[in-house]
Amino acid sequence: MNQLLEDLINVMTLERLEMNLFRGESRDIGSPQVFGGQVLGQALVAATATAEDRVVHSLHAYFLRRGDFNAPIVYEVDRALDGNHFSSRRVVAIQHGRQIFNMSASFQAAETGLDHQAAAPPVPGPEELEDVETLYRRVAADAPPSLRRLLERKRPFEFRPVNPTDFFRREKLPPLKYVWVRAVDALPDDEALHRCLLAYVSDYYLLDTALMPHAVSMVSPRLMIASIDHAMWFHRRVRVDDWLLFATDSPSASGARGFTRGSVFGRDGQLVASASQEGLIRVKTPQADSP
Repeated sequence: MNQLLEDLINVMTLERLEMNLFRGESRDIGSPQVFGGQVLGQALVAATATAEDRVVHSLHAYFLRRGDFNAPIVYEVDRALDGNHFSSRRVVAIQHGRQIFNMSASFQAAETGLDHQAAAPPVPGPEELEDVETLYRRVAADAPPSLRRLLERKRPFEFRPVNPTDFFRREKLPPLKYVWVRAVDALPDDEALHRCLLAYVSDYYLLDTALMPHAVSMVSPRLMIASIDHAMWFHRRVRVDDWLLFATDSPSASGARGFTRGSVFGRDGQLVASASQEGLIRVKTPQADSP
């Protein structure tokens, strides 16, 4: 297996301290704090370990404080309900004695029922598009050191955007984004693992969509941006080692917050998951020169 992907699976493999208590390590992906998708994925791994023979169908999470990637994170699981068909779990992530994150998740035993879905958007396939590493290399020489540090990090997922991000954005665009995503190597046939990894990677491109109508770049020094909450719904079986299309839009930004939502389609057009996120977006106004 690819070393980066193997390392991610190791990060997602938590140490079980007690029946409902787990501990996880972090990785520096080039951001100043723990990547939110990592905490989301690890919390889902902890909850999944307590919900035997059921898979997650929805989760709702809040990011409370920045995580320190130099220290372990402890996940405490509350087994709120084990019913005939559903199990409910609440997870609290603790670091340095303080809560940094909490999540509620619901698990369901396999059932059949009514079935319909929205259609996948008509966009070019991944084979027709460039991966972000190729796009990054074109701007690396002009990027500030903080951005180069972020862009030069190798990732366990491959991203091929239909409408590539301009890191020095100056043009106002509609709040729509389409990105093909795939793990860089094959993974075991484990539905729970694939859903946890989908939660991990879902945090990459959602919030940026809310910036597109405002000609503001994610890496602008004038920008303060952070995830506030994150929700997901898992509709059908998913494989993150096959191409997935993340179709995201942002219907609203106001009150220093941006709201985004995403639909995740398989290569065959099946809608496998949906996600939404609200984030803090503060843009500093330039100060007038003093006399």
